[in-house]
Amino acid sequence: MYGYEQPQQGPNPGYQQPYPEPTPPSLAEAIRAFTSGAMTVEDFQSIFITSKIYCPRGDRPGFLALHNTPQPVIPMFSSLKELRRYAGKDSKFFTVTGAEVLDLLPTGYGFAMDMEGEHRMVFDAKSVEQMVDFTMRRMYG
Repeated sequence: MYGYEQPQQGPNPGYQQPYPEPTPPSLAEAIRAFTSGAMTVEDFQSIFITSKIYCPRGDRPGFLALHNTPQPVIPMFSSLKELRRYAGKDSKFFTVTGAEVLDLLPTGYGFAMDMEGEHRMVFDAKSVEQMVDFTMRRMYG
């Protein structure tokens, strides 16, 4: 309108989104919800495969495995804070997505999420196979 100052807000002046876009839960939030029964397996896996996973790193490339368990498991963490709680503040690490974890994890290995955390989760090798199957069905139908 002439004579009135128009607010300038990007490409569509005056347009405001009616509702903010919801943000998906973080992996730590998804772990809490899943372990408490408030989230389905499918919803958890959907978040897991797109999340950043923190893994302790040794001197050689690859996952560090714990063999003092009934089945070998690989410690993994939902955040750098959780990894530091387990491995110390100066620990070396690398990151991968959950989908990369499922692709790179050696056959017969499980993984443990947030081992020192309040909501620790352990996925045995059979659970990992089921997660891989779910991901493949989701991607390829």
